[in-house]
Amino acid sequence: MTNKDLRQHSSIVVDGIEQAPSRSMLRAVGFNDDDFKKPQIGICSTWSMVTPCNMHIDKLAEHVNKAADDAGGKGIIYNAITISDGISMGTEGMKYSLVSREVIADSLETVSGCMGHDAIIAIGGCDKNMPGLMMGLSRLNRPSLFVYGGTIQPGPNHTNIISVFEAVGAHAAGSVSNIELKRIEETAIPGPGSCGGMYTANTMASAIEAMGMSLPNSSAQDAISDEKIDDCMSAGPAIMHLIERNIKPSDIMTRPAFENAIKVTIALGGSTNAVLHLLAMAHTMGVELELDDFTTIGKIVPMVADLKPSGKYLMSELIKIGGIQPLMKRMLDAGMLDGSCLTVTGKTLAENLSKVEPYPSNQDIIRDFTNPIKKDSHLVVLRGNLAPTGAVAKITGKEGLSFLGNARVFESEEACLKGILDGTVVKNDVLVIRYEGPKGAPGMREMLSPTSAIMGKGLGEDVALITDGRFSGGSHGFVVGHVTPEAFEGGPIAVIQNGDRISIDAESNTITLELSDEEIRSRLSKWTKPKASYSRGVLAKYAATVASASEGAVTDKDL
Repeated sequence: MTNKDLRQHSSIVVDGIEQAPSRSMLRAVGFNDDDFKKPQIGICSTWSMVTPCNMHIDKLAEHVNKAADDAGGKGIIYNAITISDGISMGTEGMKYSLVSREVIADSLETVSGCMGHDAIIAIGGCDKNMPGLMMGLSRLNRPSLFVYGGTIQPGPNHTNIISVFEAVGAHAAGSVSNIELKRIEETAIPGPGSCGGMYTANTMASAIEAMGMSLPNSSAQDAISDEKIDDCMSAGPAIMHLIERNIKPSDIMTRPAFENAIKVTIALGGSTNAVLHLLAMAHTMGVELELDDFTTIGKIVPMVADLKPSGKYLMSELIKIGGIQPLMKRMLDAGMLDGSCLTVTGKTLAENLSKVEPYPSNQDIIRDFTNPIKKDSHLVVLRGNLAPTGAVAKITGKEGLSFLGNARVFESEEACLKGILDGTVVKNDVLVIRYEGPKGAPGMREMLSPTSAIMGKGLGEDVALITDGRFSGGSHGFVVGHVTPEAFEGGPIAVIQNGDRISIDAESNTITLELSDEEIRSRLSKWTKPKASYSRGVLAKYAATVASASEGAVTDKDL
C-alpha cells in the first residue's frame, strides 16, 4: 500500500497547498513535516476524575500515544465524557447513565470523523463508556481496537463497591453498626480500576475481547499493573498492522463474533446490561441480533464462573489464574466458539488461542462444563402477559428458578428503597418498580440500591423484584428488568396493583400477571399516560428518540 493509502482520511485534511491552514493549526499541537506523512491515529481517552474506574486512563492514553508514534503513526489524544453509575446510583442523576452511552458514541464519531483520523484506539474503563466507544468505532468503521482500563484491587476482607451497597441494607437490618459501615465505606475502594466483580464493566471488557476487538488478555489485567502498560504498548504495532491490512470493525464484529461474545458472557455469569449493550452494538454495526437470540444461545452454554456478585471470587482473582483466555480455549475445544472469527491481532480467534495454557488444576473459580453452576444461561429472556415483548432476568439458580408472590408497587426506585429499609417490604412480595424505562425515567436507571438493600436485609431468597428499568452488574437475587413495553408506553406493568399475583418461571421463561386478558385490557383502557419528566435538554432528546430496551435502547433506530 502507498503512504496515501494508509492515510485515506487524514490526507484529505493535511495534503496540498489548500490545506496549509489545517497544517498550521496542527503544528501548534506538536506536528512537524514528517508527521503529516504518517497515518493519524485518534486515541479516544475516557479519563476523568469523576470515578475511580477512569482516573488512571490519562496515563494509559500516554502509553498508547507513544506506542502509536513508535510504530510509525501519529497519535492524537482526545477525550470523551464518562459518568459514574456507582456514585449517582439511587439518585435523579442516574437517569443520565445510559444516556451517556449515546453521548460517548456521538463524541468519538464526531471527533475522529471531523479530524480525519485514519484509525482509532479507544480506551474505556466503566460500564457505559465501553459500549459507547464500540458504537462510535462501528459508525466510523475505520481500523480500530479497544483497550480496557483494567479492574480494581479488592479492599480489605474481600470488599468492593457492592459490599458498601449491601452494608447499607445490613445497617437497616441492625446487623452492621455505624462504625462498621463507615469502615467499609472508607476501605472498599482502594484505588483506580473498574468495579471488581463480574459486574458490567468486566462483563463488557470480556465480551469485547471475545468478539476480537481488543488484544488477548486486555480484559483480564489489573488497572495498575505492568501487564496493563504492556497492553497499551502493544496497541501501537497492532493498530498499524490493522491500517496496513485495512482491517475494519465490520471485518471483526460479525454475527459469529457477537455469538462468541454472548457465549463468553454467559459462561462468566455476566451482567444483564450485556444484553442491552450487545443489542445496541449489533444495531450500530448492522448485524442482525435479537433478544430471543440470547435464549437460543443460552440453551447450549453453561454458566461456569464462580464470580461476584452471586459467586465468591473477584476479577483480580480470575486474573491470577489466567483470565478468560483459558476459558475461551476450553470453549473453543468444546465446539462452543467460532474460531474462524478475525480479531484485532490480524489472526483468527483460534490462532490467538492455540498456545494458551489451561487453568491450574487446583483452581475452583472456573468450573468444568460437566459441573457447572448452572447448566444453561443465567441470562433468561422472559415473556408473558406482563412483558409481551420481553424482559431480561439474571437467575443463577442460587435464588431458585421460580417465584410466585404478591405485587407491591412503587412508582420510583427511591420509593422502593424506602419501603425496603423501613420494613414495608415483607416475605413473598414481588416488588414492582415502574416508570424507570428508557422513555419513562427517562434513562432506564439501574436498581442496585434496592437489590443491595434486599440482600443486606436478608431478604434475598424471600422477595423478587421486577422493573422496566435495569440492573447493575452488581445486582443479584431474583430480579427481572427490561420489562417491555415499559410503563410509560402503556405496557401491562403500568396497571399492576398491590396484591396482584405475579408468577416468574425461569424454566418455562414466562412472567405472568395472574389476571384475565379482559381485566388487563379494562385497566389499560382507564390508564392515562403521565406527563414527560423533562421537556428540555439531553434527557428530553433521549426520551424523544430512544427505542425499546428489547431493541437495545438505541437512539437512531428509525432515523
